[in-house]
Amino acid sequence: MKILLTGAAGFIGMHVAQILLKRGDEVVGIDNLNDYYDPALKLARLDQLKPYPNFRFLKDDISDRMMMEDLFEKGHFDAVINLAAQAGVRYSLKNPHAYVQSNIV
Repeated sequence: MKILLTGAAGFIGMHVAQILLKRGDEVVGIDNLNDYYDPALKLARLDQLKPYPNFRFLKDDISDRMMMEDLFEKGHFDAVINLAAQAGVRYSLKNPHAYVQSNIV
């Protein structure tokens, strides 16, 4: 299967990607690598996925509608697993717009 996995650089996303890749699926991972917590940690997770030839990473934001439309038009995905989200409850009180864009829209 060809699967689009959002939030691929997150803790759960990276582990889901590994399981899918090990079973032979093709995974297109997408993540905006925001700096809510250290992006180096996210990059280290992505490094664990690099050895898989059936993995491709896109540094993009799922709230970019035109990019997503283009991705779906060209991607021909069998499934989408949406794990993208803005983390951190306290930060949501300071910046609710980021949460609406990422977690709701």
